[in-house]
Amino acid sequence: MKPMIILSGPTAVGKTKLSIALAKAVNGEIISADSMQVYRHMDIGSAKIKPAEMDGVLHHLIDICEPDEEFNVMIFKEKCEEALRGIYERGHIPLVTGGTGFYIQALLRDISFTENETDQSLREELERLAAQKGPEYLHEQLQQVDPKSAEIIHANNVKRTIRALEYFRLTGEPISRHNEREKAKPNAYNACYFVLNDQRDRLYQRIELRIDEMLQNGLVEEVRTLKASGYHRDMVSMQGLGYKEILDWLDGKCTYEQAVEILKRDTRHFAKRQLTWFRREPDVIWVDKDAFDYDEQRILNYMLTVISQRGILQKTDERSEE
Repeated sequence: MKPMIILSGPTAVGKTKLSIALAKAVNGEIISADSMQVYRHMDIGSAKIKPAEMDGVLHHLIDICEPDEEFNVMIFKEKCEEALRGIYERGHIPLVTGGTGFYIQALLRDISFTENETDQSLREELERLAAQKGPEYLHEQLQQVDPKSAEIIHANNVKRTIRALEYFRLTGEPISRHNEREKAKPNAYNACYFVLNDQRDRLYQRIELRIDEMLQNGLVEEVRTLKASGYHRDMVSMQGLGYKEILDWLDGKCTYEQAVEILKRDTRHFAKRQLTWFRREPDVIWVDKDAFDYDEQRILNYMLTVISQRGILQKTDERSEE
């Protein structure tokens, strides 16, 4: 199997800086597994890495589409595999980094999403129901036919609710059962899957500090510019954390203080859900920052030791020599 390094973890834990150091140490290139950093013009709210911070390390899947273009796990997997071909041809190691665990899982296990199982008229019917009767109505329908999916899909995530209902109506099988089969697949890569973590109180402090910095650096103006450009709340991109809350304030649905508090609260909840996801993943190597006394060099050295033990560096060097 081809080698791959994965560095994931909850939002604001400190993945970006560590990923650069790791990529430089292993002669790697970084593939972003972040569902928001793919969008152009959405830099501050997505905590997108700046070109100067890349320190010469090649990055992939950043700024590849406009905010009104569709982007999902199937497109991610396709673009990612395209980037991987070039990385392997150059004799480099791919370092997949980001907090979207679903994207990482799809890539690592080569999950199929049955894109052929679609019916445009059915999708339009479900979209009309969502618009007329609200997302809760569709979510209740999902609860009746696929309670496992209803448990993990939030009622406000209309797109995923529709996809799950659509799959059930087309196949007669809950999409949760299909997903369980796919998740049971063995890894498609020789991968070291690291999850960087921190104590919850420190992580929450980092989240609040990051949001304060985003606001100081112009998040409101970024959202205002996007809105003026015609990007609106119904777009998947504009439902991202930091964007929907500021949009609500700009639309007069809440005060500025309420928007900031909701953003901080929902980002904390998001980090908690991310950690829950990673705990369910097999073969994850947890890297608890406090266990290394927050010494980033010690963390890096530990990761390099594990990578070496897996034979990843050696196999890449052998291909380069050939």
